[in-house]
Amino acid sequence: MTEILAVCGALVVLAGGGVVVVKVLRILKRVGDFVDDWQGEPARRGVPARPGVMERLEAIEAQLKPNGGSSLRDVVNRVEQTTARLDEHLTPQEN
Repeated sequence: MTEILAVCGALVVLAGGGVVVVKVLRILKRVGDFVDDWQGEPARRGVPARPGVMERLEAIEAQLKPNGGSSLRDVVNRVEQTTARLDEHLTPQEN
């Protein structure tokens, strides 16, 4: 009888340990996914490369500085100038 209890106890411990191992593996997978997203991934057959976070931030920051016409900052500046000219043209002049 004590042998059966020992075997049952061992099975319970193994089952509990198995649950812990599964949870640890899930956490490690999430950490791995985060690292892959942070660093980016190279292209592979049928899947384009994905840039990492720092590379994407660099591209965003480049859009926030004037570069002679093609950045988002340049577009905003042109829209602002056009709006100011239209405002001057359409605002009634006082005599």
